[in-house]
Amino acid sequence: VRFRSCDGSKKIHFGSSEPEDFRVGEDGVVYAERSFQLSAEPTEFVVSAQDQETREEWQMRVKLTPEPAFTGPSEKDQQKIEDIVFPWQQYKHSSPLKRQKRDWVIPPINLPENSRGPFPQELVRIRSDRDKSLSLRYSVTGPGADQPPTGIFIINPISGQLSVTKPLDREQIASFHLRAHAVDVNGNQVENPIDIVINVIDMNDNRPEFLHQVWNGTVPEGSKPGTYVMTVTAIDADDPNAQNGMLRYRILSQAPSSPSPNMFTINNETGDIITVAAGLDREKVQQYTLIIQATDMEGNPTYGLSNTATAVITVTDVNDNPPEFTAMTFYGEVPENRVDVIVANLTVTDKDQPHTPAWNAMYRMTAGDPTGQFTILTDPNSNDGLVTVVKPIDFETNRMFVLTVAAENQVPLAKGIQHPPQSTATVSITVIDVNESPYFVPNPKLVRQEEGLLAGSMLTTFTAQDPDRYMQQTSLRYSKLSDPANWLKIDPVNGQITTTAVLDRESIYVQNNMYNATFLASDNGIPPMSGTGTLQIYLLDINDNAPQVNPKEATTCETLQPNAINITAVDPDIDPNAGPFAFELPDTPASIKRNWTIVRISGDHAQLSLRIRFLEAGIYDVPIVITDSGNPHASSTSVLKVKVCQCDINGDCTDVDRIVGAGLGTGAIIAILLCIIILLILVLMFVVWMKRRDKERQAKQLLIDPEDDVRDNILKYDEEGGGEEDQDYDLSQLQQPDTVEPDAIKPVGIRRLDERPIHAEPQYPVRSAAPHPGDIGDFINEGLKAADNDPTAPPYDSLLVFDYEGSGSTAGSLSSLNSSSSGGEQDYDYLNDWGPRFKKLADMYGGGDD
Repeated sequence: VRFRSCDGSKKIHFGSSEPEDFRVGEDGVVYAERSFQLSAEPTEFVVSAQDQETREEWQMRVKLTPEPAFTGPSEKDQQKIEDIVFPWQQYKHSSPLKRQKRDWVIPPINLPENSRGPFPQELVRIRSDRDKSLSLRYSVTGPGADQPPTGIFIINPISGQLSVTKPLDREQIASFHLRAHAVDVNGNQVENPIDIVINVIDMNDNRPEFLHQVWNGTVPEGSKPGTYVMTVTAIDADDPNAQNGMLRYRILSQAPSSPSPNMFTINNETGDIITVAAGLDREKVQQYTLIIQATDMEGNPTYGLSNTATAVITVTDVNDNPPEFTAMTFYGEVPENRVDVIVANLTVTDKDQPHTPAWNAMYRMTAGDPTGQFTILTDPNSNDGLVTVVKPIDFETNRMFVLTVAAENQVPLAKGIQHPPQSTATVSITVIDVNESPYFVPNPKLVRQEEGLLAGSMLTTFTAQDPDRYMQQTSLRYSKLSDPANWLKIDPVNGQITTTAVLDRESIYVQNNMYNATFLASDNGIPPMSGTGTLQIYLLDINDNAPQVNPKEATTCETLQPNAINITAVDPDIDPNAGPFAFELPDTPASIKRNWTIVRISGDHAQLSLRIRFLEAGIYDVPIVITDSGNPHASSTSVLKVKVCQCDINGDCTDVDRIVGAGLGTGAIIAILLCIIILLILVLMFVVWMKRRDKERQAKQLLIDPEDDVRDNILKYDEEGGGEEDQDYDLSQLQQPDTVEPDAIKPVGIRRLDERPIHAEPQYPVRSAAPHPGDIGDFINEGLKAADNDPTAPPYDSLLVFDYEGSGSTAGSLSSLNSSSSGGEQDYDYLNDWGPRFKKLADMYGGGDD
């Protein structure tokens, strides 16, 4: 048994559940502690493995099954069977050795394969000495008898004659191991079974077979005689220890036969192929084909069987041919100042195998390029050398280059081969002159100048040079390319730069006291070329700026403590025209020095505080005079807006309204006032519009008493018309009198559903668009007469035609209501409680005798 721990470092002790029968060693080997008989059933016990450090334990069940005794013959028995001639056997007992006669007589059995019969063919007769006194029955068992392949050997049960029933094949089964039995007629064993070995004698019935029908090998060209090439192998199914399986090799043919028909030979026993002649040249013969023959019977051509295979030997290339240029001189040209341009194409020839290290060419320049202006690349497809410019060439400096170039392979030449003169060539390169750009000298040009230089002053002269000395060109022309502040101009002929504005160091276009301007110089070549130059003006500071106070606004308390305000002086100038600064208060007005005091706390900072114990809350403008350290000094009076407010014990303002009001600037106050004015205008316009609307309503109701306006009363009851059948009526009847359409434009045939017109419609008066209020009474009277004469108008008491409810209404007409009792019998005082809408009814029916 075997135990493996995960970390491999555990110390394990094995134990057995049956220590009296089985013991487990430290190496896991299980031993039997005593001799005992195993039953047919498996014997089980438990093997435990315990960690000696952690005392952790694992268990495994072991099952032992008895194996059947080995029935085959031992090597010793086989030797006895092969060597026994006389029927004697030696037995070992506890008593001294003695010889006794064997019961069996076994003749030797050797049977050749492929026997032609006749079958069954008798082999040997097996008998026992006891057949004289007993009637015996003989049988054989084993492979070839009662086990597969069955039926090959049979035995006569009476005579014991052993026979073979068909031809044997040694290549399938070389020997048969049978066991012979002798029993009486009752089946009782009379003799112990004995082994019989039948050896099949080999015959030469198999041809040699090569492992591959085509064998491939290689050999370098120029190899010396005796160079190993390859090994071919054939096998024979016959007995390798007999002549039937002993093979011999030979070369039948070689193709091609150049330069010799016997370039190779083969070891007739091992099959090794080697070279026997010199002159292998891949450039002449790239491949050889050999026909190899293998023959058994040790190569006997008369009795041996043979077979053939093909050996293909490829001659590999070695670098035995150097690259050679196709010309001694190559020519090329290149424009000046051009890079990455191929100026010449170098061609070579190489007889070695293409696209191999022995064929790939490498080029190097041995002379003519001391500054490294050129390089030579190799085209991987054509193997040509590409001469390429890698650095700009100046025509005015070098007009021609003569390069010496050598070609070689990626691998060295084979031993004994030298480079011929054709491996070196000359490359003549002509430089073409082109129009080059002018260039400023120096570039950039630095000029130091104090700021404040007035407009029109000459600053400097900035000129360029034309590198084309061999071209006929006129002088250069200058122009301005970049001038962020528009301070400069340049003379187009002589390059003189003058100012067009005052130079200011504090300008936003000046960075770190440096102002940059770019100018352009152009020639008149073909094509025209131009170059740029940068003018750097270093501006020296002068004291042209007075210091200012920062911040512009501050807040303090109205009491003496705490009331300090820290302020800073800001000066765009730099040293020595800036700090330290002097801070002071002006003499006028006198209230400034009376109320305030200022103390400088550093070169750039000062502290403003109240001089008096209390100052009323408000906004105060405090002028402060600040003077810098320049020579001469520059000073200014800056106004600091101080907001004085009421403060708590922590010094925080508590007068929020004042601070908020004080915090509003002029722009904010103007914006608020404009909003208020716009709002007032809108309110005024709305009031005017409402008044005009009321006047229009009053003009329309001059002749109508509000209390008698039946139309108004009915509309306020929210009655929407008749029943469900009266839905399609003329909406024009609901319009005000001034919007009623005349008959001339009223569509014919649009009427209410309950109308039955049989006469022409009467002509109603048309009211003018803007009637005079005095004409309203006449208009109503005329309309009333027209309605009385209209036979199509419904006969209702209401003057408002659009109040007609239709014939389908479930409620009766109000004009026909009659009380069943007199008004005096019913109390209508409750109508006074129903509101102003029922005031008219309350006056008519209520009020007692009145």
